[in-house]
Amino acid sequence: MTSRFDFAGKVVLISGVGRAGQIGNAIALAFGGAGARIVACDRNAVGVAERVREFQAQGIEARPAAGDLTEPDVAKLCVETALRQFGRLDAVINVAGGLTTYGPIEGTDLTGFEREIAINLKTAYLLSKSAIEALATTRGAIVNFASVAYYQPQPQMAIYAAAKAGVAAMTQSLALELLSRGIRVNAVAPGTVRTADNVASAAPGARFVELQQITDAVLFLASDAGAGISGHVLPVTGGAT
Repeated sequence: MTSRFDFAGKVVLISGVGRAGQIGNAIALAFGGAGARIVACDRNAVGVAERVREFQAQGIEARPAAGDLTEPDVAKLCVETALRQFGRLDAVINVAGGLTTYGPIEGTDLTGFEREIAINLKTAYLLSKSAIEALATTRGAIVNFASVAYYQPQPQMAIYAAAKAGVAAMTQSLALELLSRGIRVNAVAPGTVRTADNVASAAPGARFVELQQITDAVLFLASDAGAGISGHVLPVTGGAT
């Protein structure tokens, strides 16, 4: 595989890598193709093990770390796996999350609210927090996943938009907080990405962001080419405003 970015010798921890064809899987393949060694994290132990075997079959050095990333001990396990297996950590990509609570807020309950906040915001908080010491050693980078939903709100998505707005605000605050540690913190804010799940559920004529557009943006923000950028939430919308 070829890449416009060089991550040879670097170690990248990516969450949300349990399912083939989804964003986390595509990002892991892109980093692996650029020479990175991968720690793939997901709550789906079977799925993440399968993804890692696929990566290894393509010549990518990769290790799995499975568990519920809304639990602090699992976030620590992911970081410890990187340090134990590869001896360093250069980037954390917080992909885990998703839209699970859709509909009028009157029809939602506290369980749905807490789940949406947990999988989108809490996971990024816990994994970022757990990785700070390791990233400070390498002057590494964190890339979070916000969404266009945080700055282009839509009805039926109040809780998801709030969770992603939290990710964006945390990104910008952490960038200032960690500046003195040499850690850059950015986020991407994608539109609807072309995955099998999204295509199946989209309305006719829906516009999609391509997976490579997402992976290119994430690799750029994590790479030496993005060394001058921190505290930025980058919309990736395929040209749509």
